[in-house]
Amino acid sequence: MFTGLVTDVGRIASAFDGERLRRFRIDCRYDPATIALGASIACGGPCLTVVAAGPQNDGAWFEVDVAAETLARTSAAAWRTGTRLNLERSLRIGDELGGHIVTGHVDGTATIVAREEVTGGEWGTTARFTLRAPAKVARFIAEKGSVTLDGTSLTVNAVEGDTFTVLLIPHSLAVTTWGERRAGDLVNLEVDLMARYAARLVEATQPASGVESGAERS
Repeated sequence: MFTGLVTDVGRIASAFDGERLRRFRIDCRYDPATIALGASIACGGPCLTVVAAGPQNDGAWFEVDVAAETLARTSAAAWRTGTRLNLERSLRIGDELGGHIVTGHVDGTATIVAREEVTGGEWGTTARFTLRAPAKVARFIAEKGSVTLDGTSLTVNAVEGDTFTVLLIPHSLAVTTWGERRAGDLVNLEVDLMARYAARLVEATQPASGVESGAERS
């Protein structure tokens, strides 16, 4: 479980192709003593399991395996040596829940349609991003609701059809990979957990189509 608050930006140091998965080594600034084998780390959105780790320079490295399902549903298939990823350690009891409840289970990839610089000044630049969501998950995205993009918890500003907008302040642009994002980029999308369950509950309580309520079959 995560919050969508990025705690470091890692860099892929190497990628290895296996028979059915890819293994990535990621450099980060975490304390190596705190990274346990089997730990969960959200890497650019997907929750991945640490299979190896060790110290290096002023930080650490860790390795994760990405299976075919994750490669098919996320942007991980395009990760290469040098790719930068938003990282977040799994939530611990007592941690501050400053974003929203995030599982690290990516629903698909959204496409950045446009990036607009909306303000400037002494605190830096704010950017508004317009994104297009996959049709199957667009219905879960609501104005003023929460969404996770590349592992970052963001508030939805507006929704129109399958497109929606989010706003990133200068701090967020500086401490995540969003400062690098441009139109045409794919980002990993996880819809709000509560929105998904609410929609499923509504579907489950609706009468089956084609069957008249209270009628008996002859």
